[in-house]
Formats: sequence, C-alpha cells, structure tokens
Amino acid sequence: MSKRLIRGTAELQGRNIFIHPGNSSMREMSYGRIRLGAELRRVSFTNEGQETGLVCLSGMATVTVGEERFALQAKDSLYVSKGLPVTVETSGEVDLVECSAGVDGEYPVQFVPYASVRADEKLHFVAGNESSKREINIMLGTNVKAGRLVVGVTSSLPGNWTSWPPHEHAAMLEEIYVFFDMPEPAFGLQLVYTDGITAADVEVVRDGDAVLLPEGYHPNVAIPGSTLNFVWIMAAHREVVDRQWGVVTVDARFA
Repeated sequence: MSKRLIRGTAELQGRNIFIHPGNSSMREMSYGRIRLGAELRRVSFTNEGQETGLVCLSGMATVTVGEERFALQAKDSLYVSKGLPVTVETSGEVDLVECSAGVDGEYPVQFVPYASVRADEKLHFVAGNESSKREINIMLGTNVKAGRLVVGVTSSLPGNWTSWPPHEHAAMLEEIYVFFDMPEPAFGLQLVYTDGITAADVEVVRDGDAVLLPEGYHPNVAIPGSTLNFVWIMAAHREVVDRQWGVVTVDARFA
C-alpha cells in the first residue's frame, strides 16, 4: 500500500482523524473528516495547541466555538483558534473537512462564508489554459489571520489537468489533497515525483481519497467526462513566515 495515499476517508460517520504527524510523513499537519447525520448528530472536541480549519463540503451544521455560534453550509469555512472547544451539530446531514497544525501564536476565530470568497477576485479565479483550466477558491488564505494553515478548493473541467504546470513548495509548505464530489465511476490520476517520472509515481484517486504531499511535483488529471474536485490543505513549516500561497518552484521542463 502506498504511504502517500489514504483511501476512503469519506466513508465513516462521526469525527475521524486519518492523518497526523505521528502516523505519516506530515511534519506539522493533521487531516480528519466530520460526517454527521441520522446515526450521530453531534460531536465535540478540542485541538490543544493547534489551530484548526473546517471546510463544509455538503449539508449544514451549527458550529459552536467557545461562546460563539456559526451556521455553516456548503463551502463555508471556519478558522478556530488553538485550544478552543468545538461542538459541531446538525439536524440533517453534514460533511466537513477538518485540518489542524500546531502553532505558538494566538489568532482569532474567523468565519469565512463562501459568498465572501466568490466576491474576491484574489480568492476566487480561473487558472490554466484549454487543457488545464480549473476553478480555484482560497478559503483560508490572506483573508484570515493564521499561523500555518492555508486551505482551498480546486475543481477542474472534465478531463483536464490541474496543478499544472507541475510545481512544488516543499521548502516552505507541506500539503494534502482530499478528493470529494466524484461519484462512481469517476476517478483521476495523481502524479507525485521529484525528478524523472515513473510508473511508481502515479496513483488512481477517487472520492474520499487523500494524498500526502510532503515534497515533490504533484500534477493530476481527471478522466474524460468527469471532474477532479479536491480540498488542498497546506501547512507552513515556519509559522507565519512560510504561510504563503503561490510561491512555488515549477518543473522547468513544462514551464
């Protein structure tokens, strides 16, 4: 089994942490999923010493952080200060990506409605050319004060490449891709390489899969007729200093 691919992270109900520095190649970052519905409608937790980001993929939830309450729906995001108690509850169903990273600094709780992202051309834009065109939404970027986390969502056109031209940013940031909204039989191909490209560098990715990207160039492509949709989660190695989106090294062969 690949050490960089974690399959089926969308299958379990409740709150489940799949990736953290103790069980993976990640130095700073953890990734989990919160899925609530008829079987379980409420979870509570605290990430001691860690800032936390929540991105709502589908459904609706009320999130209580300390004494504050926030209503999240699809593609809304929430930044939670380190060590604050969090309760997520829903009267229907909800699917949230949870990410966290250890920080020394103090940063305020910040709610990011998706409407505010779409209204900002620096956070919501289309990138690429005819065969690599994709929509990018930066959920937790320059719009929030944070220590390490940078989080967004990318959606390709059917059959298109994303993260193209191939780039890497291992000196500053580690990353996880989490694929979602790719119903069967949709799949994509994820490449991760540091120099020459070999068969061992290619992973088949489907809905719910997570790919760890501590280093390496990491382009991917959707099959014809289907799109790639993924949450990308980055954590800066140096708190605040390395928390920059778009500072990358491009593979010169494809620049």
